[in-house]
Amino acid sequence: MGRGDLTNREWSLLEPHLPPLGGRGGRWNDHRTVVNGILFRVRTGVPWRDLPERYGSWKTVYERHRRWSADGTWDRILQSVQADADLAGRIDWSMIGVDSTSCRAHQHAAGARKARPRVPKKDDAPAPPPRRGTRTVPGGLTCKIHLAGEGGCRPMALLLTPGQWGDAPQMIEVLDRIRVPRPLGGRPRTRPDHVSGDKAYSSRRNRRYLRRRRIRHTIPEPKDQRANRRRRGREGGRPVGFQRDRYRRRNEVERTINRLKNSRAVATRYDKRAYVFHGTVTAAAIRLWLRQ
Repeated sequence: MGRGDLTNREWSLLEPHLPPLGGRGGRWNDHRTVVNGILFRVRTGVPWRDLPERYGSWKTVYERHRRWSADGTWDRILQSVQADADLAGRIDWSMIGVDSTSCRAHQHAAGARKARPRVPKKDDAPAPPPRRGTRTVPGGLTCKIHLAGEGGCRPMALLLTPGQWGDAPQMIEVLDRIRVPRPLGGRPRTRPDHVSGDKAYSSRRNRRYLRRRRIRHTIPEPKDQRANRRRRGREGGRPVGFQRDRYRRRNEVERTINRLKNSRAVATRYDKRAYVFHGTVTAAAIRLWLRQ
């Protein structure tokens, strides 16, 4: 077992949720070897061609990562691992923090083809759009990861956008992606007990959405919004509630981002396609769930 490879305990948690070996085209290479190769690249950020020989052909490792990113396999594995953690009572639903982080795109991430990605079984899952998910801004090519993190500093949901997109418009979509199945039966859990966000998420649309879903929230009101509400008088509405003690727990989602970006292929984007980079970030998130 090499440095950073899955331990026997982590493999025992992950193996039941992997696709079965075989299918069209003959038998696949051993999942554990290929997954370790994917995680090695996610952790180090090396080019696919430079993978160590102990993981086999780099084309096999890359192609499986690309396929699982295209057909949603990584997302399903993440939900299954979260379901196991929830069944064991290891998800802290008392506070879900929402935040975003910018990722600088390497020059190798530019120049993606406009053709749609290849999906082995198109009837099972639609192909993702061919958009690159990057945008040139004054700082260069960047993309942004929006995520919701639970109290244990692990990601609950992810969303990838171009770097110039704002935070507030993405909050609802990020929260809608929280979906933890219940293996013993019942509907998947989608509603946390409390949501926190910084001033960037303060908007009437977001607060209306949280009130409609009966989710308590702690989001500070910026000075300009507070001054505008006071200027309008009675029509401006009541002041928003703010619990300072709960807002201190916002460091949990910031620490989640810090742990996620310990993976160099997440901190710097090397993937040309947005769906492949989304799979890279999801694989890094799965590893965080397996470690605890």
